[in-house]
Amino acid sequence: MTFEKARDLVDQLTKELNEHNFRYYVLAQPLISDYDFDMKMKQLEQLEKQYPDLAFSDSPTQRVGGAITKEFKQVRHEYPMLSLGNTYSEQEIIDFVTRVKKLIPEKVEYVCELKYDGVAIGLRYENGRLVSGITRGDGEQGDDVTTNIKTIRSIPLRLRADGYPEKFEIRGEVMMTRDVFDQINEERVEIGEQPFANPRNAAAGSLKMQDSAEVAKRSLDCFLYYLVGDRLPINNHYDSLRECRRWGFKIPNYIAKCSSVEDIFDFIQYWNTARRDLNFDIDGVVIKVNSYEQQQALGFTAKSPRWAIAYKFEAESAATELLSIDYQVGRTGAITPVANLAPVTLAGTTVKRASLHNADIIEKLDIRVGDVVFVEKGGDIIPKITGVDFNRRPKSSQTTEFIRQCPECGATLIRNEGEAAHYCPNDSGCPPQIKGRLEHFISRKAMNIESLGEGRIEILYENDLVKSISDFYYLSNESLLGLEKIFPADGEKKERRVSFREKTVENIMTGIENSKQVPFQRVLYALGIRYVGETVARKLAVHFGNIDALIMANTETLTSVPEIGERIAGSITDYFSKPENIRIIAKLKDAGIQMKTIQAEEPIADGKLVGLSFVVSGVFQNFSREGIKQVISEQGGRVLSAVSANTSFLVAGDKMGPAKIRRAEAIGVKIISEAEFMDMIK
Repeated sequence: MTFEKARDLVDQLTKELNEHNFRYYVLAQPLISDYDFDMKMKQLEQLEKQYPDLAFSDSPTQRVGGAITKEFKQVRHEYPMLSLGNTYSEQEIIDFVTRVKKLIPEKVEYVCELKYDGVAIGLRYENGRLVSGITRGDGEQGDDVTTNIKTIRSIPLRLRADGYPEKFEIRGEVMMTRDVFDQINEERVEIGEQPFANPRNAAAGSLKMQDSAEVAKRSLDCFLYYLVGDRLPINNHYDSLRECRRWGFKIPNYIAKCSSVEDIFDFIQYWNTARRDLNFDIDGVVIKVNSYEQQQALGFTAKSPRWAIAYKFEAESAATELLSIDYQVGRTGAITPVANLAPVTLAGTTVKRASLHNADIIEKLDIRVGDVVFVEKGGDIIPKITGVDFNRRPKSSQTTEFIRQCPECGATLIRNEGEAAHYCPNDSGCPPQIKGRLEHFISRKAMNIESLGEGRIEILYENDLVKSISDFYYLSNESLLGLEKIFPADGEKKERRVSFREKTVENIMTGIENSKQVPFQRVLYALGIRYVGETVARKLAVHFGNIDALIMANTETLTSVPEIGERIAGSITDYFSKPENIRIIAKLKDAGIQMKTIQAEEPIADGKLVGLSFVVSGVFQNFSREGIKQVISEQGGRVLSAVSANTSFLVAGDKMGPAKIRRAEAIGVKIISEAEFMDMIK
């Protein structure tokens, strides 16, 4: 290939990948499959290796990271990043509006936005290209984290429309969604690392990591909310944000123009409740004067603008007694201490338990049984113990000693150097680990054998029918029919009987047979290899193509795959070095499980759902949930995990939780039934 042809192909691939990034991460309306996106990215990477002069700083390949930053350079802000004045008082909001009225005689319009609980960032653009990303720092200067910022796929490296100034800065908040936060913390606990305290800390820590490839794995997001520059094309804040959205920036839809203090309070009161349905953390509402001319007239104090104020929501906290501490064993052997609490009401729900994570957390907080502890809901969702009321500590209290033996099998626990968690090393004989791996294998995101839920795994295990994941494929109707167990009452759960009747067995066998069509990347995730989550499994499946190539790969080969570090590589080689795991793989192959990648078919170009996005929830008559999602993808639509302003429809089945419905109704997302969905695709 000539240099000129390579340059044209690089330009074409760059434009395509930038457009697909925008449609996926900003609009939530993808046009191609993940597989095809990865193939285009791989082609561009190969061209840039072959022709280094064509590797530009704003190439989509920069998003996977790889550069190492030993020290973050301090950079002075061209426009100081001042902090807003905060208040918890409604009266101070009234006082703010009154002050503005005194200084501005004409009519004043306000803009209300959510106060995102993330890490403030300033992004500089020149001629439509990202040139730097600077943290707030002390407001006068901050850290240059440009290399890490480029890994955030919702931030455009090159703008996609016209009309923007030659030079400008746009400010926002680097965020981590709760879904990503929960997944990362779950993985950290499994591998013995201390979990992050909250999504903001996780985002801040991620943004300052030295290895940008590791930052890329954290799935950070960025909401942008303030345009700064000398020659802005619009004269007010609200319309400027709309124009920024056209340029390709992710501008949140949670924004309203208000003409009175009553309108402002309506916005505050609504989001004080509705924030619980968001998939990210906010800690208040920001109120700004809309007109830039009026902002200039109001000016600044030494620390804050006079034309804006932030109203902060109060965190709900309660004190309750720590009754006891249980120790749970996960599928990887990690031991998690769990606090049993005297029931206490927080954010509308009753809290009885809270994770204590590991021995370090217990020691740091000096938590003891019998203490009165303070409990909050992290992001109003996850219960956490934030401290102890030492004034009310019983004189007879004793320091908590972390257990030394596994509570299930009695094996002596181990704690690897540099890790926070204790582990049970008896992975082949500890019942919770074995059952945990079985439950992971059949889970929705893995092999999706839903008919084996509701305690049936435990019955199969206790009857010696399933001891490893390959055993599922050698079950028979005769071995299952008639099995039964009565599960005793536990807390609020009533006693229940689980029976393997004829219809149940038929559903189980059908579910097992259907799972043989699950694609290789999900099979790889289902194996339960430590550190191999959904994203890593997909990368490995695309790179190696089949299980045999992966088994043969050494550490050097594995670490050559983008986003695969030495720790993941070591875990994979360790897994495949065990003869028992190789035997399991062989039995899965013999059973007909997909052990190689089959290129995904292109979504139908003129599919009936192109440009639409869906959230699917509940139980359906004619489809499984995964079946509906597959139809949506095949018809060119996008499946989302949570209801947001980017959602076109919520497909609601039976037994659906009320939170998604409330959220959809609150933001105007249309709710449709299974029948209405079927009408759409006829």
